Amino acid sequence: MEHTRPRFLAVLVYVLLGLGALIMLLPLVWMGLTSLKTFPEILRNPAPWLPAAPQWQNYRTVWEGFAFYRFFLNSAFVAVMVIAGTVLTCCPAAYAFAYYDVRHKDLIFGALLCTVMLPAQVTVIPLFQAYAALHWVNTYLPLVVPAWLGGNVFGIFLLRQFFRTIPRSFIEAARLDGASEWSILWKLVVPMSLPAVLTVVIFTFLWSWNDLFNPLIYLHNEETYTLPVGLLYFIARAEQLTGGNAGQVPWHLVMTLAMVMVAPVILLFAFAQRRFVEGVASSGVKG
Repeated sequence: MEHTRPRFLAVLVYVLLGLGALIMLLPLVWMGLTSLKTFPEILRNPAPWLPAAPQWQNYRTVWEGFAFYRFFLNSAFVAVMVIAGTVLTCCPAAYAFAYYDVRHKDLIFGALLCTVMLPAQVTVIPLFQAYAALHWVNTYLPLVVPAWLGGNVFGIFLLRQFFRTIPRSFIEAARLDGASEWSILWKLVVPMSLPAVLTVVIFTFLWSWNDLFNPLIYLHNEETYTLPVGLLYFIARAEQLTGGNAGQVPWHLVMTLAMVMVAPVILLFAFAQRRFVEGVASSGVKG
């Protein structure tokens, strides 16, 4: 009886987690099914769960007819540049905070963390004025340059926490062997911290890929739009896409665009799930 109780509790936990996962996936399933419906089907009340005949041409319509591939490539370019800048700047900063003994290091690190608590809306006006003075508005520079200047404070924090789990004896041994600090970072510390680095890459990709606020402010040309702004632009042109039905948004095509946006996120997490969970769990081991 004593052995069956823990097993029953384990089964109960898995059942509850499975139900929770199904509830969380329900909106995604609805979005995917809606993307395969026709416009008259989504106007029915109640709307059917399953499409009468899957409309796979919806994806071709939004990809080619609306030139949505351009927005996809714009988002991919911005995400890659932001990820590269984040990794190349956050790793050295986290290494310095983890292994360099300097005066007031903890105070400086605390002040750095305080910047995370500052809402982005507070700084948007002075930042826009600064970027406008540099003639960066309507370019990708306001979206990319901050990542190359160590602007991802959360990434620095996460990597610093993980770096501190690596024994100092490894670092000291490498220094005694004559390795430079740069070599120690990129040839020893970073390879040993791949789960944390991958976690930062995933978080950075999500923030950049789903960012609507900054592109909406700085990008004013249709050819430079990223996916979130392109989705808004698509909804604004709903009348043209529904054959002149004023006020009727083609939600089946909107859901198609949303599926195109979320697909890279799902694929990235599916391939990197184990490393991602390991990086998040391990980064809080040592404070």
